[in-house]
Amino acid sequence: MLQNIKDYELDELKSKMTEIGEKTFRAEQIFKWIYSENVDTIDEMTNISIELRNKLKDNFELKRFKIIEKQKSKDGTIKYLFDLLDGNAIETVLMEYKYGKTICVSSQVGCKMGCKFCASTGISYIRNLSSGEILEQILKVEKDENTKISNIVFMGIGEPLDNYDNVIKAVKIINDPKGLNIGARHISISTCGLVPKIYKLAEENLQCTLSVSLHSTNNEKRSELMPVNRTYNIQELIKACKYYINKTKRRISFEYALVKGENDSIENSKELAKLLKGMICHVNLIPVNEIKKDGYKKSTNENIMKFRDDLNSRGIVATIRRELGSDIDAACGQLRRKNLK
Repeated sequence: MLQNIKDYELDELKSKMTEIGEKTFRAEQIFKWIYSENVDTIDEMTNISIELRNKLKDNFELKRFKIIEKQKSKDGTIKYLFDLLDGNAIETVLMEYKYGKTICVSSQVGCKMGCKFCASTGISYIRNLSSGEILEQILKVEKDENTKISNIVFMGIGEPLDNYDNVIKAVKIINDPKGLNIGARHISISTCGLVPKIYKLAEENLQCTLSVSLHSTNNEKRSELMPVNRTYNIQELIKACKYYINKTKRRISFEYALVKGENDSIENSKELAKLLKGMICHVNLIPVNEIKKDGYKKSTNENIMKFRDDLNSRGIVATIRRELGSDIDAACGQLRRKNLK
């Protein structure tokens, strides 16, 4: 099986060119065709000789996904279900904001984490995506919509830090001026709380935004909602987050999905403010997507606003995430579950 040429960083591709008897500058030409020109085939690389193109085809593949389904919301949000060409599928979402277009990418086929209110729960983990498969989501959407994406969020199917090496490699290519040339501060990596990987990410000093799914300040409740808490509890998680802030000087975004009757009371907001006191952070309040089989209900709009206002009054910056794609299969995992039962 040929290696996806998008799996290589520029320096790695230069080494590969040397291995096949070519000059290293060819790697930069190939990078330009892949990331600036967004070509579908190696044959489209027309400033490269036919001999070299044939050599590339003998050694690599230029993997392009197929679109199984595409849904478009009335608010402009577009959701893709992509065929990975091996019998598996993933989801990718394009969202439009005032500051530009944001893409939410998947990092795994399925997920191991088992968070109760996530639509990806119940989709068995199959494998990690390669760095090239992560990048292909961005390239395929840009090509299909004839648009340029300015912000990347790793919040699709899978736990990004559970696929650490491939996610970091993809981030570096996204950030590379000769790659997708998107600034690190326009890239957000989410985690449900894999503490050792948070420490590791801090050492990378990538200047990305770290988004941590918190959802409760109580270990018993959080362990019920998020099984990862049984391994890395809230106290360990907050300690790792403080280290990350200290090391990178970057603000952390804490994701907090408000579930009716579970974690949306003013008492809960008081506990959250106490937990995060003194940290450089932001709380992103999420009206939870209702997943019928789990029975979790979205908090009322009144409760959500009260929760936000109470946090702000206690010195914790909190905003409510704008709901996008509510008229389509908005929650990550819903479209895949519907198509691949």
